[in-house]
Amino acid sequence: MNITILDDYHDTVRTLASFSKLAGHPVTIWNDHTKDVDTLAARLNDTEALVLIRERTPIRAPLLERLNRLKLISQRSVYPHIDVDACTKCGVIVSSSMHPGKPSYATAELTWGLVIAALRQIPQQMAALKAGKWQTAVGVGLRGKKLGIYGYGRIGGVVAGYGKAFGMKVLVWGRDAALARARADGYSVARSRQEFFEQCDVISLHMRLVDATRGIVTAADLARMKPTALIVNTSRAPLIEPGALVNALRAGRPGMAAVDVYEEEPVTDTRHPLLTMSNVVCTPHIGYVERDGYESQFDDIFDQILAYLAGKPTNVVNPEVLESART
Repeated sequence: MNITILDDYHDTVRTLASFSKLAGHPVTIWNDHTKDVDTLAARLNDTEALVLIRERTPIRAPLLERLNRLKLISQRSVYPHIDVDACTKCGVIVSSSMHPGKPSYATAELTWGLVIAALRQIPQQMAALKAGKWQTAVGVGLRGKKLGIYGYGRIGGVVAGYGKAFGMKVLVWGRDAALARARADGYSVARSRQEFFEQCDVISLHMRLVDATRGIVTAADLARMKPTALIVNTSRAPLIEPGALVNALRAGRPGMAAVDVYEEEPVTDTRHPLLTMSNVVCTPHIGYVERDGYESQFDDIFDQILAYLAGKPTNVVNPEVLESART
């Protein structure tokens, strides 16, 4: 089976132990990134199984209709970047393990790396030191400060636990079910959305991006934050109203941001507003980019390919295609 892997930016997949599962199959790996349909159609012309790394490349009808040999798309996690209906129409099976019950500890850990980096101004202090300057500012500590968790799911719960270990006071906001889980775990729940944004010294967003959560953090919410507060987003950029974060930072409320996600990725323009701000720490969507996590992710992805080859596709998100799938 001809297998293609897209967007392996740092050529890591072939170094994973799980890669041996594809032994005996021709595998093409692309290390660059493109969204150009003509380029992708040429690259994927002979592809029968397409491996996607999270949401890096959109797979829509104009591309699918040109991939006459494609039979399977195998990936892990959510799939807003895939036109599932078009896949069904074209007879392409989409297999995507949702890894239930497993929080992304890697993302939770990066969240805390960003919190500490931003509050203690680690990138700025490093840059100053390399420029021959010694101690350019006074940072902010964590103990006794109020940590706001917006969205108390698997990752939010882990981040809350880390905050508690740092001696922070944890305050949670979100849907009723999330608030009930937070109370059951012993955390305080904000009395109102307004109180949540006004009182927290650090707010970290931990929600899936769906229609109900798109733009859920508004300009008005950000304007309520303290001028000394930090907002952290390692989830999805569109959780925040378009343009609101940049405008809020320019207005001084909140005073800082730390982000790992962007409205359009990858970000290669050094003039991106967030990259030009001294009160923002930015990383290139590396929350899940960690070796143990990669091993787990590609174990699932390659197992889905092997299951398909055995005639028993797993984690199929468009089961109606099974009666008309390409052979």
